[in-house]
Amino acid sequence: MGDTIFGKIIRHEIPADIVYEDDEILGFRDVNPQAPVHVLFIPKKPIATLDDAELDDAVLLGKLQLAAAAYARQEGLAGKGYRTVINCNEDGGQTVFHLHLHLLAGRRFTWPPG
Repeated sequence: MGDTIFGKIIRHEIPADIVYEDDEILGFRDVNPQAPVHVLFIPKKPIATLDDAELDDAVLLGKLQLAAAAYARQEGLAGKGYRTVINCNEDGGQTVFHLHLHLLAGRRFTWPPG
C-alpha cells in the first residue's frame, strides 16, 4: 500500500483535529463532515481496505469499533445514537485507501442513506 494522507496524519506530518489517540488507533474530525459530528477512526497499521484485513487484524478491528464507541460515550452521543460506517473500495464509497471507520452523529439518520 502506498502512502496516503492518513499515513501523513498518523506521523503528524500534516495537521488534523485529533480527538483520540492510543498506540494503535487515531481519531480525528473529518475535513468534509457529512453530519454535525463526523470523526474518522483509523488503525495506525496500514491496511488499504476492509477486504485486505486478515484474521490477525481481528483484534485491531475490534479496537477500532471500541475506540469509536468510547468516544461517542465520552461526547454524550451514545444516548441519542450514532452511526459507524466502513466503506470498502470505490463502489463502496472509499476514497482514501487506508481502512477507516466513520463515526457520524448529531442528526437523525435514515436508511438507505442519502
